Amino acid sequence: MFRTLLLAGTLALTSLSTQAQKTKIKTKTADKASVTAAAPANSLLWEVSGKGLAQPSYIYGTIHLICPQDLQVTEPMKRAFSSSKQVVMELDMDSPTMMQEMQAGMMMTDGQTLEKLLPAADYIRVGDYLKAKAGIPIAQLGMLKPFIVSSIMYPALLGCTPASYETTFVKLAQEQHKEVTGLETVQEQMGFFDKIPYAVQSKMLADMVTKEAEAQQEFQQLLTLYKAQNIEELRTVSSKSSFGFQEYEQLLLDGRNQQWIARMEKQAAAQPTFFAVGAAHLGGSQGVLNLLRQQGYSVKPVLQ
Repeated sequence: MFRTLLLAGTLALTSLSTQAQKTKIKTKTADKASVTAAAPANSLLWEVSGKGLAQPSYIYGTIHLICPQDLQVTEPMKRAFSSSKQVVMELDMDSPTMMQEMQAGMMMTDGQTLEKLLPAADYIRVGDYLKAKAGIPIAQLGMLKPFIVSSIMYPALLGCTPASYETTFVKLAQEQHKEVTGLETVQEQMGFFDKIPYAVQSKMLADMVTKEAEAQQEFQQLLTLYKAQNIEELRTVSSKSSFGFQEYEQLLLDGRNQQWIARMEKQAAAQPTFFAVGAAHLGGSQGVLNLLRQQGYSVKPVLQ
């Protein structure tokens, strides 16, 4: 569960920090310049075919923490999963070294601590919140990067003991003897957040506590859109988040999408693949669905 929370800390913060894309993607040819996002469709599951693929691959948009009763593995998802030969997520979630690699990048450097970063009143509030909601004294977490500490708060915002699509897919892959790999390494993903100043991270941590009701309301709104499978509105609403790193959108979202495309193409060409990435990465002009269309693939929703 702690590994899942750490993953959620990196990925859910990315979802909350999405900004609406206001500029068109520059392309090399007139044909590519004319490609735009297809008409929005409410679906979390998408089929990718064409451009020489012998068999289609699939992309599923996840939410990294969700109450168990809301986690659904539908029949179309099962068929897409079963027809695929490998499972690719943002990180290699069944790697035996994943937790060790995460732990290596969790601590702040240069002697920084939460007590130094947070105003005294906020430090007390965050400490009281962590003790009440997670049963962990802040002194035990004082040297962790603030975005890691934020991840521990997500179950409180969710209001339940959370489940995870990522761990569900890993279990299914193990049962079906499928290989699980990742689109990026732990070091790469942690490196993105290392480019965000500790002061910016700590402010968001404090805001999640001092504006708890607002954070819960926003999180529930995103959950409602997710359950409605409305990936375009999910991206639009998350662009207005009060609890994200909006000025780092290019780093955390669009830049990663662009980096993933070549890797996804290679993996799908090798064998039919079930991709599972955060739903905020799907929609918009720079979402992975439209970027794949620009590369010449047919990308269509699988209605559930």
